[in-house]
Amino acid sequence: MFENLEVYQRALSFADDVLAETQEFSRGYGFLSDQLNRAALSIATNLAEGNGRFTKPDRKNFFTFARGSVQECVPLLEIARRRGLISNACHEAFRRNLEAIAKMISGLIKGLDNRKV
Repeated sequence: MFENLEVYQRALSFADDVLAETQEFSRGYGFLSDQLNRAALSIATNLAEGNGRFTKPDRKNFFTFARGSVQECVPLLEIARRRGLISNACHEAFRRNLEAIAKMISGLIKGLDNRKV
């Protein structure tokens, strides 16, 4: 099952960590909290949906969406850091986690490309 994939577990943990961190955002930044939470959760949900697809192109499409959601988190986290909503250390930890997740997703996509029908 896809739930055992390390990338899926890391994506879930990332989304959970983002949710916990954004609960502390000051008033007036609900839009940023909402967008960041959606993007973070989208990584795991697209991995799950991709694993439920039967054709390589469908699977690859959802894995590509997941990787896009990783990239979407980058500017949102940067704005949160610049506005003092998250610390530099928190920002750096999130970025390292995103980098690892992105590499794993790229590995999934490359694995699909290399796999015979």
